[in-house]
Amino acid sequence: MFGLFKKDKTPEPIVQEEQKEKESFFQRAFSKTFSNIKSIVPQKSEKIDFETIEEMLIESDMDYDIIQKAMDGLDEKISRKDLRHRLVSLFEHVDDYNLVVEKPQTILIIGVNGAGKTTTIAKLANMYKKQGKSVILGAGDTFRAAAIEQLSAWAAKLQIPIIKTKQGHDPSAVAYDTISSAVAKDIDVCIIDTAGRLQTQTNLANELKKISKVCSKALNDKPFKKIMILDGTQGNTAIAQAKAFNEMIQIDGIIVTKLDGTAKGGALFSIANKLELPIYYIGIGEKADDLMEFSPDYFVDSILDQIYSA
Repeated sequence: MFGLFKKDKTPEPIVQEEQKEKESFFQRAFSKTFSNIKSIVPQKSEKIDFETIEEMLIESDMDYDIIQKAMDGLDEKISRKDLRHRLVSLFEHVDDYNLVVEKPQTILIIGVNGAGKTTTIAKLANMYKKQGKSVILGAGDTFRAAAIEQLSAWAAKLQIPIIKTKQGHDPSAVAYDTISSAVAKDIDVCIIDTAGRLQTQTNLANELKKISKVCSKALNDKPFKKIMILDGTQGNTAIAQAKAFNEMIQIDGIIVTKLDGTAKGGALFSIANKLELPIYYIGIGEKADDLMEFSPDYFVDSILDQIYSA
């Protein structure tokens, strides 16, 4: 069957299946946001009033400064094409990004407790494993014994190796040992957890800076990624957290979690625009497959589908 397709193209049935999967995921992730939007714009139309669009964006928790930036100069009746251009442009300042770096592809996971760091690490590990890549985890959150236990449980479930130590031990040593093990065993992807104490604590800032330096040393100064996990239910309030962490160690990108539990999906515009960082993935639920690559174009189109007629 697959011999009928050209080798340089993805078979059409696979493309259609991936599209359905993506559509289903976005519908689940933003179900509450979409429901809220429909309550404000109950009737689809070819053009929507300026004030109605503004109210819709406010209620979806887009920052008002960003709303003004997006809406400036638009007509009283706004077409889908015009609004789409403005909304997509809010992501355009973010440089093209590639999560893949040199082998071992090393990812340092950062964020406050409760944001979903450990579960997201498991989801990333599962995603890479499905791609045929070997993965190793580093339990670098030595501040909480529960974090080590939870990550160990995921490692066992996914059948991937983990480097860990006891609560209170040096997390930098865990990071170094994890990367060293990945290099020695020719492992493709190395994902390292970090403590999630309040971002205002000086000791956490110093700890993260030390871990980052140790990662660079273990990798012989090869690049690696520092990804911030943000709780989607916090909406725009999560931006302050990300800014604080970014000042500590210069974050490379964002993963937003728990989006299915909030109507604040519009905060993604603010997060990307104000932080000037890419959103790599969005997460929902507690299952290993509940992670999807984020697409600004698809995100905007999904919102506009709720209010504009075909």
